[in-house]
Amino acid sequence: MAKTNNYVEKHYVTRMGWLRASVLGANDGILSTTSIVIGVAAASPDRHGIVLAALAGLMAGAMSMAAGEYVSVSSQADTESADLDREREELNQMPDIELNELADIYVKRGLDVKLAHQVAVQLTKHDALQAHARDELGMNEITTARPLQAALASFASFTMGALLPFLVSIFASIKYMVYLQYGFSILFLMTLGAVAARAGGSNIAKAVLRIGFWGTVAMGVTALVGHLFGVSAS
Repeated sequence: MAKTNNYVEKHYVTRMGWLRASVLGANDGILSTTSIVIGVAAASPDRHGIVLAALAGLMAGAMSMAAGEYVSVSSQADTESADLDREREELNQMPDIELNELADIYVKRGLDVKLAHQVAVQLTKHDALQAHARDELGMNEITTARPLQAALASFASFTMGALLPFLVSIFASIKYMVYLQYGFSILFLMTLGAVAARAGGSNIAKAVLRIGFWGTVAMGVTALVGHLFGVSAS
């Protein structure tokens, strides 16, 4: 966020890391847990089994999301660390070549050769590794991998999302469980899509329609599977 006098400039990209993990976790929590409940309810309308399935889906999904996010982002962090180590070694062994490489980057971005060289020299004196990490490797504070933060965000958001269909499975009428789960979950998903789009500065209507469509497809498929297996088992 940049500030000039009394004007504050907003940059939505600064929210990209936590917003992606949070939205993905909550969306998956709602959709996967609801799909499990709908499948079980369509096969066997027994509240005990439905609630147990919802709880199992919540716990397993939250742990799976956290573990998956941690492993994925840790791999990114390992790659970033390896690149920085390589860049640090190159700066020690061939500083002149690295300086010219940095200057060439600025020339390609529109600076004339002389000015590009001056900028490269100044930034190298200030922090050579940071300059190369940012301008050569594309690393900065916004994109830096934070495995633990991503894992915790995914765990918390999945749990919050999954709690919604879990509560519906406890209090909703067994007779209308499938329909109520679908109705509430679509409402939850669309609300989440709108909030995420608002936070990210994107088109709200497009986000709501997209999440509503794919949510319906996912829950429709699981309801069909549950119904078919329920019929075949009876």
